[in-house]
Amino acid sequence: MSNIKNWFDKNSFNALRLSVAIAIALAISTAIVFLVSETPVEALSALFTGPLGSKRHFFNVLEMATPLAFTGFALSLIYQSGNFSMIADGSLYLGAVVASVIAIKLPLPAGIHPIVAIAVAAVVGGLIGAIPALLKVKYKSNELVTSLMLNYVCFYSGLYVVNRFIIDRQAGNFASLKFEKTASLGKIVEGTRLHWGFVLMLIVGILLYIFVYKTKWGYEIRLVGSNLEFAKHTGINTAKVIIMTQMLAGAIAGMGGASEKLGMYTRFGWADAPTYAWDGVIIAILAGNNPKFVPFAAFFLAYIRVGADIMSRKSDVPNELIAIIQGIIILLITAERFLYVVKQRQESKKALENYSS
Repeated sequence: MSNIKNWFDKNSFNALRLSVAIAIALAISTAIVFLVSETPVEALSALFTGPLGSKRHFFNVLEMATPLAFTGFALSLIYQSGNFSMIADGSLYLGAVVASVIAIKLPLPAGIHPIVAIAVAAVVGGLIGAIPALLKVKYKSNELVTSLMLNYVCFYSGLYVVNRFIIDRQAGNFASLKFEKTASLGKIVEGTRLHWGFVLMLIVGILLYIFVYKTKWGYEIRLVGSNLEFAKHTGINTAKVIIMTQMLAGAIAGMGGASEKLGMYTRFGWADAPTYAWDGVIIAILAGNNPKFVPFAAFFLAYIRVGADIMSRKSDVPNELIAIIQGIIILLITAERFLYVVKQRQESKKALENYSS
């Protein structure tokens, strides 16, 4: 019973910190809007209610949340193991490239085509994700540095593959040949771009939650992340756990890149390096590295980004305001002393209760 109470107290405090951080970020952003805008009420209305103003805008939020959630899953899993690899961008990009090659070069029946493309993208993403982990385990390399450098290798390798095998020389800008229609994931709701990758994302979230919190392997990941030395002394193969965790995270990111391409586009056209991994960091922080909360965190981030875009078009406030909101939230959530007084009071009260009983 005491364990349940401790769990509740910890999670209620984390929820309080998150809620207060978001409230402070929105309050500061609101104050900035009133200072710089000639029409602050209209700007804030567009920011906070714009995504709900039409069917198209609301589904834009769900569309944007899908790849954000995939990278959020990948980063939260990596953080659960106590590592800080950013290879999700490389896995996502090459996953999208591989899926595009299959969508163009490999004729398959409808229904099977996107499944094969996403599965292969997951394998490629997983292999890439394992590289920083292998370097860390074997050579004690810093996984953050190696993953960031490897992201550039993945990006330029992907560009080479596109330019070498599937580029459309007749297109006016950087773009591949068109995908076969059988490779499309298809739309869930007509009149929108919301595709079946959204459902796949939800399924991945459910399975990942079960894996992390309901299985022996998930327990090992969390134990390695919380206390590496203790995990070693209990007989856990920590090297294997680190490698397999980052491989699984890379596979999830690869699936995200593939589903985004096959669901939202008819050809490959990413000429710039993706930055989804940094979004995944924000989402993992907001979700407390819990896969159960990642879709909600992704929805929140997508909502305020769509709202900021609407605000920039309907008022004199640029959508860069969103960077202020994100920055303040991250600053407060990652600050160990934020609301420390509240936590200290909770712990003192609990200690008194235990002493009196």
